[in-house]
Amino acid sequence: MSQLTIGGVTLPNNIILAPMAGVSDLPFRLLCHEQGAGLVCMEMVSAKAIYYNNKNTEGLMEIHPEEGPVSLQLFGSDPEILGQMAARIDDRPHTFLDFNMGCPVPKVVNNGEGSALMREPKLVERILRNLVKSTSKPVTVKIRKGFNDDSVNAVEIARIAQDCGVAAVAVHGRTREQYYSGQADWDIIAKVKEAVSIPVLGNGDVDSPEKAERILAQTGCDGVMIGRAAQGNPWIFREVTRFLEDEVLLPRPDNAEKKQVILRHAALQLQYKGEYTGVREMRKHLSWYTVGMPGSARFRKEINAMETMEQLVESVERIFV
Repeated sequence: MSQLTIGGVTLPNNIILAPMAGVSDLPFRLLCHEQGAGLVCMEMVSAKAIYYNNKNTEGLMEIHPEEGPVSLQLFGSDPEILGQMAARIDDRPHTFLDFNMGCPVPKVVNNGEGSALMREPKLVERILRNLVKSTSKPVTVKIRKGFNDDSVNAVEIARIAQDCGVAAVAVHGRTREQYYSGQADWDIIAKVKEAVSIPVLGNGDVDSPEKAERILAQTGCDGVMIGRAAQGNPWIFREVTRFLEDEVLLPRPDNAEKKQVILRHAALQLQYKGEYTGVREMRKHLSWYTVGMPGSARFRKEINAMETMEQLVESVERIFV
């Protein structure tokens, strides 16, 4: 199991929770950290929202003292605002400042942000130079293979990032056009790794310990970023780290452990978001936690009708016996 050092910071291991909008919030990050993630990444935060003091953004940036190391991810397209906001939040307890160039969502892309920036290398350079000079934290960047198959430029963007002083780059092996469909192209991750000397994190289709081992071997990448495979499955981090350490495949969690973690997740949601929001946000997590279980389709209908934390706890106690 290799350690990973980024910008002078050595992580406990090289298996990382990817930033996911609506998923990698504080409660979920804390669970993944407890299960062995070497670094957890926050949901992306709009630099403009910080600039305009958006009330919801403060909650997005909250960090638990025990979840670290943690990466705070900004998105935007205005180099000046991004630099100013990086400076404004510099005294917060995040370990890294990450810049999002991977989000494929239309409302983000149509605003010239997220993966739309893969088409703007000169703008990317201005943004990254501003970020690096505006914060005391190591800056990292998350990119895609390219915008579409006609503009595969991850290597070019990674080189720009390195030249700007970025400390590491994470590469999702899909274009924006692909979203999350098809198979991730790990060869592009290998090409980026060959092209730069900063750490490269591989991302895309890693949903098991064996695949984590395979992407490391096939691409030579320095670390693995796990996203969708962690949804309803924070245990993947302990399974991957143990397998990479000594080739042991841990058993999947039994219902008793699942129940314990789900109830802890729900309690954290209640603590940090209140009952109304906490219950509604737990619905999607409960759907993920119960995938493949007998009666899960019926349970999902029940989940969507839940209004109170008491109802949620009663249902979980009944299902996970």
